[in-house]
Amino acid sequence: MARYTGPKVRLSRRVGAPIADIPKHTAKRQLNPPGMHGYRGRRLRDYGLRLNEKQKLRFHYSILEKQFRRYVDEAKRRQGNSADNLLQLLESRLDNVLARAGVVRTIWAARQMVVHGHVRVNGKKVDRPSYSIKVGDVITFRDKIHTLIRDNMESIVGHIVPDWIEFTPAELTVRVAALPTADQVPFEVNTNLIIEFYR
Repeated sequence: MARYTGPKVRLSRRVGAPIADIPKHTAKRQLNPPGMHGYRGRRLRDYGLRLNEKQKLRFHYSILEKQFRRYVDEAKRRQGNSADNLLQLLESRLDNVLARAGVVRTIWAARQMVVHGHVRVNGKKVDRPSYSIKVGDVITFRDKIHTLIRDNMESIVGHIVPDWIEFTPAELTVRVAALPTADQVPFEVNTNLIIEFYR
């Protein structure tokens, strides 16, 4: 399976926005354009603006172009606003739900936890990070990983769990109470430009 294995901070620098909510990405010095001196005086045109917004979202959720295009097509097929549908589809991915719940620091750590078979959805093992979580689904973890999860939670004290997720720290269970809305996504991106990019 093809995937990006290079430095993640380079992606943040490329799009000019932190793609992960950790100090390595949010530090101001890291958001300079890539290269020794960066590129100065370069203005993006319409195509470049739309491409940059699309890349922000792709890098944030750590998915490749082909899969991202499928999400866009599915968002257009569904009823309602295509931009909001796209965010809902991406937010309801299993790896993203784990990251939002605060059991891991980054989405890449969540992907690793899922692929290694430590996650159960409604009692069944799921090893696909792209698995789509539905309202009412309950996520649990193998006993072997509980210590690691508690260590992760201590390292990200102050993490705010969104309203659409119900997390029980004592039992280490995550329940999806509702589908997320566009204003509940803690990442600034103009999804309308992304939908326009694929027209």
